[in-house]
Amino acid sequence: MFNIETVSINWGGRTLTLETGRMARQADGAVLATYGDTQVLATAVAARSAKPGIDFFPLTVNYQEKFYAAGRIPGGYFKREGRPTEKETLVSRLIDRPIRPLFVKGFKNETQVVVTTLSHDQENDPDILAMIGASAALALSGVPFMGPIGGARVGYINGEYVLNPTVEQLKESDMDLVVAGTQDAVMMVESEIYELSEEIVLGGVSFAHKAIQPVIEAIIDLAEKAAKDMWDFEPDDKSAQKAEIKKLIGAKIDDAYKIIDKSARHAALNAAKSEAEVALVVSESNASGMDIGIFKDAVKELEQDIVRTAIVKEGRRIDGRPVDKVRQIISEVGVLPRAHGSSLFTRGETQALVVATLGTSDDEQFIDGLVGTDKETFMLHYNFPPYSVGEVFAKQRAIPIYFAGSF
Repeated sequence: MFNIETVSINWGGRTLTLETGRMARQADGAVLATYGDTQVLATAVAARSAKPGIDFFPLTVNYQEKFYAAGRIPGGYFKREGRPTEKETLVSRLIDRPIRPLFVKGFKNETQVVVTTLSHDQENDPDILAMIGASAALALSGVPFMGPIGGARVGYINGEYVLNPTVEQLKESDMDLVVAGTQDAVMMVESEIYELSEEIVLGGVSFAHKAIQPVIEAIIDLAEKAAKDMWDFEPDDKSAQKAEIKKLIGAKIDDAYKIIDKSARHAALNAAKSEAEVALVVSESNASGMDIGIFKDAVKELEQDIVRTAIVKEGRRIDGRPVDKVRQIISEVGVLPRAHGSSLFTRGETQALVVATLGTSDDEQFIDGLVGTDKETFMLHYNFPPYSVGEVFAKQRAIPIYFAGSF
């Protein structure tokens, strides 16, 4: 009934196993990844066609932890998992960053990667396993993904690099370095490091990149056994459309990017784009016009060409600054009369209002997770409201960043 394929390697002193064919068999790609007694199920599914008019790649990565993975029952009245935790959101981004650039340019089919932690042994953090599982699921799915990637965590204990340190070992480590990459290149680096030399840090990156090679080979081995046929996908050739748009409004876009004032620059760009859209895009009065999605792509590529040319050949950035000049910086403190501490930091047209509040031990935050309940005494909350960029959108980016320890 089950057509199960499995590959296993010894990696960092523990066994890494990738299995497909047992769970989530309706997904385009599904892998059960096991490291120690930590297990994650990674799935990848893509729509068979792109939505009309879409001008971006709609990739969604959802990492989710289940309390049953650690033999625990969630707290709260409902006794079940609620909205994504900060860790789940951050791990989702950790997976997204290295895989997104590896999809074939022009692929715009809605794609969803879901990674679920099924078992946690309290020693091996599931985040690295989730990254590996997601890469393997995509490699099996047949979607135009130019991977696979591997990921590894590196610690630095007593002057030695440690591959995939356990939760307890990380407490003694001067480095918590996460690296993802392909066989040939490093795609993503994220770290929390004490005062170490640049040589040690770069050595950690090289150590990690070398360590992920057996993982990539294992994924390739699994794909050779169980991968679905690669999708027949050819990206649209937009060279003719881009030439047509450039002929019509290329000079206007070039002039617009020489405008120093941001609002005026955006107004000039929007006017030029609207002019081209009316003239070139398919409509009731222009049945032979180009598709709106192709039009948006071609305009974006034209803008990139113009901005890059100005930087490389003229040494001029969008706001007229040379490449070696920083924007004007203005810093103020005590801007809010009743806050414990406040400042307004301005650099060019970018601003940050920062507020500090002091509390007592009664204000510590308790975070319920798979490895138990943690207390946080220093919390950094980051908000990105829509008005900050002069736009309207439903949700704002609001990611609290927590730092453990007593201050």
